[in-house]
Amino acid sequence: MKCISLIGAPTDVGASVRGAGMGPDALRVAGVAEALRGHGYDVIDRGNLAGPPNPWQQPQQGLRHLPEVVAWNRAVFEAVATSLALDQVPLLMGGDHCLAIGSISAVARQCRQERKNLRVVWLDAHTDVNTAAISPSGNMHGMPVSCLLGHGPEDLVGWSGERAAIVADALDFIGIRSVDADEKLAIRQLGLQVFDMRHIDEHGMRNTMTEVLQDVDEDTHIHVSFDLDCLDPLDAPGVGTGVRGGPTYREMQLCMEMIADTGRLGSLDVVEINPALDVRNRTAELAVEFIQSLFGASTLAR
Repeated sequence: MKCISLIGAPTDVGASVRGAGMGPDALRVAGVAEALRGHGYDVIDRGNLAGPPNPWQQPQQGLRHLPEVVAWNRAVFEAVATSLALDQVPLLMGGDHCLAIGSISAVARQCRQERKNLRVVWLDAHTDVNTAAISPSGNMHGMPVSCLLGHGPEDLVGWSGERAAIVADALDFIGIRSVDADEKLAIRQLGLQVFDMRHIDEHGMRNTMTEVLQDVDEDTHIHVSFDLDCLDPLDAPGVGTGVRGGPTYREMQLCMEMIADTGRLGSLDVVEINPALDVRNRTAELAVEFIQSLFGASTLAR
């Protein structure tokens, strides 16, 4: 088994609500390292990255805290790239979802070097396809997908060696149920594959995941970008932008187990845990359960 590298990025510079910066330590308190070691993995905790504080300013030209977002993502990019170069599985502990720009850019660069096909599974209530031109808030945790597709500010694109770290076909959204009006048009124009909650309601999680994973092969690197607000806030209250009507606990467990069954999970983001809004660290504890499932935990030996 590969070694898992825990990388903490304690910042909420891209978010709309303070508190996500405490997410990495909430996962540690919930026992993420001990849980993974219990399944036979070597785990190295790299500690928390350093970066600028949240200045909590108004947007400038449609972007909020751009210099700080760039700095944090650069730190994430370097840490994830180092873990991948050491043949480790990087587990980025956020922090808000803007950090996926750095982590997925590093993964995309590594996949290009190894000639692997990158598949990004984006678990979220939101599509995060906003740009400076269409974002209602300027909060950059709503823009990482646009940046990864090459449509973000110049300081946040091109890190993987190509302007777009990923192409639209490499990205699958699961659990979506909150999309801004202009984002809907952007999703259609970009040709993105979105399995929203209506799709899951109509077809079930099993059929949805079968569609998502149908062409995964031995040359595929799966990156899971897991925003805890993908879950219903009744189950995961510790998030800054909760939206009712998410996947159930069992649906999400099945999603994780089916990804694990492929044997192709190569990297992971766990973001947007906000202990300031949580109840006795319940959301972080739930995240640890799902992380274990992603790394192969199951009721029976399969």
